[in-house]
Formats: sequence, C-alpha cells, structure tokens
Amino acid sequence: MKIVHVTQPVEAGVAVVVLDLAKAQQRRGWDVSIACPATGWLPDEAARAGIPLHPWQATRSPGPRTALELRELRRTLKNLRPDVVHLHSSKAGLARLVLRGRIPTLFQPHLWSFRVATGLLSRACRFWEARASRWTTLLLCVSDDELQAGRAAQVTARAEVVCNGVDTQRLSPEPKPHDTPTAVCVGRLAFQKGQDLLLEAWPQVLAKVPDAELLIVGDGPMAAQLRATESPSTRWHGHSDSVAGFYAEADVVVLPSRAEGMALVPLEAMACGRSVVAFDVEGVEQSLGDAGEVVPAGDTKALAQAIALRLADPELAAAEGKRGRLRAETLFDRERMTGRIATLTARLVTEEGRR
Repeated sequence: MKIVHVTQPVEAGVAVVVLDLAKAQQRRGWDVSIACPATGWLPDEAARAGIPLHPWQATRSPGPRTALELRELRRTLKNLRPDVVHLHSSKAGLARLVLRGRIPTLFQPHLWSFRVATGLLSRACRFWEARASRWTTLLLCVSDDELQAGRAAQVTARAEVVCNGVDTQRLSPEPKPHDTPTAVCVGRLAFQKGQDLLLEAWPQVLAKVPDAELLIVGDGPMAAQLRATESPSTRWHGHSDSVAGFYAEADVVVLPSRAEGMALVPLEAMACGRSVVAFDVEGVEQSLGDAGEVVPAGDTKALAQAIALRLADPELAAAEGKRGRLRAETLFDRERMTGRIATLTARLVTEEGRR
C-alpha cells in the first residue's frame, strides 16, 4: 500500500492527526509519505519518525500562487504514483481539481472552509465543495456535525465519520500543582478559536471567583491584539508542543471556538482528567457528553457562568474530569482512530482495484 498524505497546516491539530495516521500506517508496513511545507513541527517530527517528506510550499489561504501550488503538487503525485492520496483540510482539498479522481482520493476537511469564510467567499466555498464531491472517493468527517454540515451544503460524496483520537497513554490525569482556581485555554490565537470571547467573559468570572487565574497557551495572528487586553489574572504562554503540563494546572479547560470539526483540545483535556466548558460548535456535544458543559455559541455570559461554577466547586470539576477520562479511553483513543482510517483506506483501494 502506497499512500501520500497532503496538508498545508504543519502545526497544531491537523498536523497532529496527519502525523498520527502516517506513523500508524508506517507500522503496518505501508509505504507512507507526506507532502507539506518544508518547515514547521510536522516536517520535523516526520523526519524523526523516518517518514519521507515531499516539500509543498503552499500558503494557508488561496491566492495568486494557488495554481502554481496545485501544478507542483500534481507533478509530485504523478512521480510518486501512490495507490491512494489522503488530503487534509481545505487547501489540500483543492488538489481534487487536478487529480479529478484519477487516484483514489480521501478528503478530510478538519472543519469545512465555508464555516470560517464569510459572505461571497463562504458561498463560493460551498459551491466548490459540492462540485468537488465528484472527485472525492471517500469523505472522512471527524464528527456527525461536520458530516451534517457537508450534506446541508450539497456535498454528496460517500462519507464516513471517524472521530478524532488522542494518545491516552501519554496524556493522563496528573495532580494539580497549586490551589489557585485556574481556567486553561489552549489553541492558535486566531479569530476562529475565540480567545477574544473568553477574554470578554473573564471579568464576569472574576466577579464570582476573585482569585481565579486564566492561562492562555498558544500563538497566532491575533497574539498582539489579544495580549493588549492583558490583566493581572491572565497568564500567557506561547505555542507549546507539550501541553500535558498546562492541562494539569487546570480546574477547567475552556474551548471558546466559533467553529470546529471536532477539536482535539477537549479530547486532550478529558484524557488528562479535566472538566471542559465549550461553546456549542461542531463536534463538541459528541466529544463531551457529561464531562463538562456546553453553552450556546457566542454566549459569553453563559460561558462565564459555566467557568465560574467549576472554579468555585472543584469537586464538580473533578467528577466531570473522571468521567472525561473514561470517555477519552473508551471513545477517543488514538489507536481506535488510526485503526479505523487504515481499515477504510485499505478497503477503498481494494474496491478501486476491482473496478
């Protein structure tokens, strides 16, 4: 089995999933490689794992160079002649325009492009995804919500839902190192991730729990703007590839995102035995169950109330954390995710070979 994973993001959630899949498939004896930008966390980790890398110098958003990027990728794939191509996220998904189904193609949105675009661009993204269905051999969605959003946008490709997974052996419950009531938010500092909404809610948390602290872990395009709202109760830490220690500090982990497919942060937090509070965006209800609280999307007052409740009642937070740990082990373990996708990939190639 020869498979090429294609991704533009080389940091954070998408990159983690790509690496997990590539390493698991490599252990199965498959010929696995990754096409992605040449610098960043993913290419570094792929090199350590002995996974071949094919540099694809693509920018995050479509632009004047997109046609050149796609031609470069087409040449790479033509030379490699893989049995199957696995496209991750919207930029790599554009490769369907040049592949046109000539190679069995898996597409994994990791959050639909039209969910983060606005106005005419959002409508254009919906139109593209519906058209690209004809060149998608199998659509892989990370949550039921993500599949439902695709179907509502007239994406008709054959589809499977395979929820994200995390390493529940590496991520495990650790004792909290201090007694300060602490909320933790991990994620790229960007509009989609909603840290501005969390900062808007935070004074309402302090009104109920005056000694509370907020720890924000991450970096990104909104870093300077967000840090301008800094207060003595807010601690900032830049990007980190080792987040377990930050989760250990938490009474509650907050996901204030405006949109997701199925975020890794709640799954990581649950694996670490921590309660989670999140806005009601795609994948959150399916992730959390009874391991925290889901509040209406964008409702900062409800967000503040849910955070404050757990900071003021650590026994409630601890009980939710225990339920979350069990939930992560049984439903969201990384091996379950990688095994399911490997099975679907192998079946897809077998089916294509019979045609």
